Amino acid sequence: GQIEQVLMNLCVNSRDAMPKGGKLMIETENVLIDGEYVETHSWAVPGRYVLLSITDTGCGMENEQVSQIFEPFFTTKKTGEGTGLGLATVYGIVKQHQGYIHAYSEVDKGTIFKIYLPTVERRAADVVHSVKGAAVGGTETILVAEDDESVLKLCSNILRNAGYTVLTAKDGQEAVRVFEDHADDIDLVLFDVVMPKLSGEEAVARILKQRPDMRYLYASGYSENAVHTNFVRKKGVQLIGKPYQPETLLRAVREALDTL
Repeated sequence: GQIEQVLMNLCVNSRDAMPKGGKLMIETENVLIDGEYVETHSWAVPGRYVLLSITDTGCGMENEQVSQIFEPFFTTKKTGEGTGLGLATVYGIVKQHQGYIHAYSEVDKGTIFKIYLPTVERRAADVVHSVKGAAVGGTETILVAEDDESVLKLCSNILRNAGYTVLTAKDGQEAVRVFEDHADDIDLVLFDVVMPKLSGEEAVARILKQRPDMRYLYASGYSENAVHTNFVRKKGVQLIGKPYQPETLLRAVREALDTL
């Protein structure tokens, strides 16, 4: 799941760098880092790695930009088009797996990200598949707050098709207003972590002052283990990653509703 998040963030950046089209290449290969390579690359540690490369033929970046791209909140996009957290999240995930990530870019020629992940030097363990029953819906009322209109529509449709009554909001402040109008009817709030005007966490905090027993669930485009988000994970907080499959969403919602 975390590697999927890495690929998603890097591929979205590549797409944005090629507004008129281009090529996006994802490659993997086994590589050996030996003593000679280590002598010329101070970051390298000898060993066997899987190299994951993401290459695009987009607009590229200046060297100064490349040197800052993994810093939290740094972005080359226009105001309102990026949070500056995507590559910081990627960096955090790669480092968490004892890996390395490097970028090379040339203006008007493209960018390549190379991710080195250490191979597992052990025999594969026996895998026991956990078979779960089909995800089920319900008849409860759910308030969904999401600033991405397409995601809001998708989430609402999934929940309504499963039998739920769905109320919607496009930012944190609107979510609180909708809740106040229907406080006695709502059984669960499902909020995006990062939203305009009020974050998901801030909106939930205001709602809990009115209904301390309110069940809540967060959704985020960033990995729950990412190290550079503003969202502070607390014990018992449930978080589902975007993009999510319908079954994943329905299971998380049902579990949140059924939690005593």
